[in-house]
Amino acid sequence: MKELMIGAAASNSGKTTCTMGLLRAFRDRGLIVQPYKCGPDYIDPIFHYMAAGRESVNLDSFMATADHVDKSYNHYGTGADLRVVEGVMGLFDGYEKQKGSSAELAIMLNIPVVLVVNAQSVAYSVSPLIYGFKHFDERLKLAGVIFNKVASERHYSMLKEACADAGTECLGYLSRNANLQIPSRHLGLTISEREQTEQLIAYAADEVEAHVNLNRILEL
Repeated sequence: MKELMIGAAASNSGKTTCTMGLLRAFRDRGLIVQPYKCGPDYIDPIFHYMAAGRESVNLDSFMATADHVDKSYNHYGTGADLRVVEGVMGLFDGYEKQKGSSAELAIMLNIPVVLVVNAQSVAYSVSPLIYGFKHFDERLKLAGVIFNKVASERHYSMLKEACADAGTECLGYLSRNANLQIPSRHLGLTISEREQTEQLIAYAADEVEAHVNLNRILEL
């Protein structure tokens, strides 16, 4: 079973946009993709369903035992080619230090993590940030990095160098593009909001196909 978690250095880094793009891109390639969401969130799973065509499942290590989380993860993933878990907040943000965090879930289920890093107004400084996330808890498997809000190819080349110096693989990027922004207070509950979300998913999938190494992600 191929599986990955989409985590981030902080909230509002682009996890959901990246996750929707990956879900739709892999689905368009003919894969059966099972989405999950870390925590009790009900909005992101709506987006996941629209992108993947399968109901998203909440995995919450605060309200459920580790055994229940493990059974839910494996039960709902039956028959899928790929399982994709979207994290919550920053990777190590939990209700008490990293308890209940995306990192705890990734370690518990032994899922490799792709870290989304917001690269707006930053370049080489991402190197120590990535290095810290890679080595803070050696039990965590950091598979690679996807940069978000990249301004240009030149900007991306600088980010790739920073990623290499942090000893982590760079898997691609999302451009700085207004079409990839989820509007504030956008819940995806009304017809007009769902239409906007579908457009956003299509943009994100095109961006992922163009600038993210999907084959390498599957290998990792």
